Amino acid sequence: MPVVDGNAAVHEEQVDTAAPDEDPHQSVSTHVLISQEQVLRLRELSRRTRVAQSEYLREAVNDLLIKYGCLPVESKG
Repeated sequence: MPVVDGNAAVHEEQVDTAAPDEDPHQSVSTHVLISQEQVLRLRELSRRTRVAQSEYLREAVNDLLIKYGCLPVESKG
């Protein structure tokens, strides 16, 4: 995938809405391409703070969903 303006492209996948009996908060695996610099900085941040990289990525996704009105502010965290 091409890198545009220093940001790595993300593969977008069609996501079906959860069936009534499925937990919408269940974790699922996804694949995201980010720049080597972002990987190194995230890894160093995680090492220094002892917070998992995946936790930082989940926080970033929630922040963006709130920013663009796709998630109510009270749902953060």
